[in-house]
Amino acid sequence: MASASSPKSRQGLLDGLDPEQRAAASAPRGPVCVLAGAGTGKTRTITHRIAHLVGAGHVSAGQVLAVTFTTRAAGEMRTRLRGLGVDAAQALTFHAAARRQLRYFWPRVVGDRPWDIVDNKFRLVAQAAQRARLSTETEVLRDLASEIEWSKASLVSPDDYPAVAARTQRDTPAPVAQVAQVYRLYEEIKTSAQVLDFDDLLLHTTAVLEEHEAVAVEFRDRYRCFVVDEYQDVTPLQQRLLDAWLGGRDDLTVVGDANQTIYSFGGASPRPLLEFTRRFPEATVVRLERDYRSTPEVVGLANRVIGAARGRPAGSRLKLVGQRPPGPEPRFAEYEDESAEAAAVARRMRELLDGGVSASEIAVLFRVNAQSEAYEQALSESGIPYLVRGGERFFSRAEVRQAMSALRVASADPTSLDLVTAVRSVLARVGLTEQPPAGGAAKERWDALLALVELAEELAASVADADLPRLVAELEQRAAAQHPPTVEGVTLASLHAAKGLEWDAVFLVGLSEGTMPILHAGDDEAAIEEERRLFYVGVTRAREHLSLSWSLSRTPGGRRNRRRSRFLYGLIPEDHPAARVARSQQTSSAPGSKAARCRLCGGPLLQTIEVKLGRCSKCPSTVDEGLLEKLKTWRGERSRELKVPAFVVFTDATLMAIAEQRPTDDGALVSISGIGATKLERFGAEVLDVVRASMRS
Repeated sequence: MASASSPKSRQGLLDGLDPEQRAAASAPRGPVCVLAGAGTGKTRTITHRIAHLVGAGHVSAGQVLAVTFTTRAAGEMRTRLRGLGVDAAQALTFHAAARRQLRYFWPRVVGDRPWDIVDNKFRLVAQAAQRARLSTETEVLRDLASEIEWSKASLVSPDDYPAVAARTQRDTPAPVAQVAQVYRLYEEIKTSAQVLDFDDLLLHTTAVLEEHEAVAVEFRDRYRCFVVDEYQDVTPLQQRLLDAWLGGRDDLTVVGDANQTIYSFGGASPRPLLEFTRRFPEATVVRLERDYRSTPEVVGLANRVIGAARGRPAGSRLKLVGQRPPGPEPRFAEYEDESAEAAAVARRMRELLDGGVSASEIAVLFRVNAQSEAYEQALSESGIPYLVRGGERFFSRAEVRQAMSALRVASADPTSLDLVTAVRSVLARVGLTEQPPAGGAAKERWDALLALVELAEELAASVADADLPRLVAELEQRAAAQHPPTVEGVTLASLHAAKGLEWDAVFLVGLSEGTMPILHAGDDEAAIEEERRLFYVGVTRAREHLSLSWSLSRTPGGRRNRRRSRFLYGLIPEDHPAARVARSQQTSSAPGSKAARCRLCGGPLLQTIEVKLGRCSKCPSTVDEGLLEKLKTWRGERSRELKVPAFVVFTDATLMAIAEQRPTDDGALVSISGIGATKLERFGAEVLDVVRASMRS
């Protein structure tokens, strides 16, 4: 293999790039910001940039540190760098990089043995909650753990937490003072036990570099060039660690897309990406908008989804341009209930499989994990294999551990066979047959073993003279990083878990109000826009086939009180059977329902808030101010009693609609958008009592 440092290979590195990718890859050493839309080849661009910098002699491969947010993304980056002959460059997650650095410097800074890392903080959070006299139920502990993680990622200490939580209007799992107490006790318990959590890796590494000059000098002499992928998702803590790494230097390349910011709940913010040129005025900025992943039809839909977003900063206004040949139009469908929707998805999936689409190239994506149940059942009944992303880890499976053990033993004896043949020979002893079993657990085991063969094929294609020892090293590295190969089966995953992945065919399911956007987003514009970006991420996962669907009720024969997601309006073609109402919302999802009309002038209602109020924006408000105040007082009392934010009871817009329309029975109340069977059962009688009492007074 030619060295990446040879002039010929340097030129070859740029030959396969489009003009914008080439501009990013060949930009001079210094600050570079790559605004990269979905499917525009950002990983290819940044790995070629690293290889070009190394090949041009600007930096040695061992002085490069590239960081990203998932072990899978880091593994893909390492594979590509290896293929470009830049093996020595480091490609890790933020946490993995910090762990290595802290382990190296710990004896010099602390002096005793390194503290252990806590893989699951629940036990310690439970101890802290018990001391604070809070519930130790699983859901409460999960919420407390999440709040602690947000605080540390946001550089908020236990003492500062109450003020910050109040200022940012945090939806806390318990009274703010108690959450702060749990946070403080958790840190004390951890320190007493001499253990660290994953956030401590970043915090302590940052502190070491900021407070120990000799350590900082040694580190900065070791690493000279930094690359950050998915920069739109950086947290304040990660940014502070990055600043400590840089130490005032500017040899930094960042890559991101503000349209794909979907982790604000964890402290992530696109602000560092959007303000990069303010910090580095001389930075080179490159926009990647050529989409090589998806067909023009999928790209067009994605552009319409994100084009409807509100308050988009200038740096986020990327418009994708599809580069692939035309494909099928996205499909839209409405179903009676979730079971019917899941069954229809399974039928369409069978058509795709029969048409030659691989099961591993099909995904069902949903907003919350609880939605997977109907699809697991439908796929099982249809005999379609599936994998729930986030389920049992690939390298934890018994057959994979057995296979790796056999490969490890075989690697000690030299063989004249090529790598792939040698691997097949070894795995034949542990159950890999020429033809797959009929199905069931045996087929799952066979698929896992075949995935190891495919990994060997990938390694043989990218590394000259790759052998069994090299494969075993690669597998052990992936096992440590939990970076599994593809196993043949349809993927079921949440939209958050799908970030960074792609499939030939994607089914976006359960696209109804209250699920997409999620109910607890309420009327918070920032939360709604994050939900829109999450929907955009889902759309951009599809290469060719994209199906979008929703159902009117949860169970067969159940009340049909659901409405399709507001994000779908303007996307469905006017002549499509699912588009019962063009350019307007519906007051009912029942068959044959008519367009929502203003109750005052009879004109069409085009905006969500208009449908909610039952009148167009041109007509005057008929709100009963006294009733509105009484409703708000009632809502405040109920939210405090239930220990939930006020909008979880009813949003301001819903209260306004009630105060304008003054319903006096269940039928009138549920005709208001946002009031379904659950809200009616829980709060209906109380709301009607407030309305009637106000009308009598």
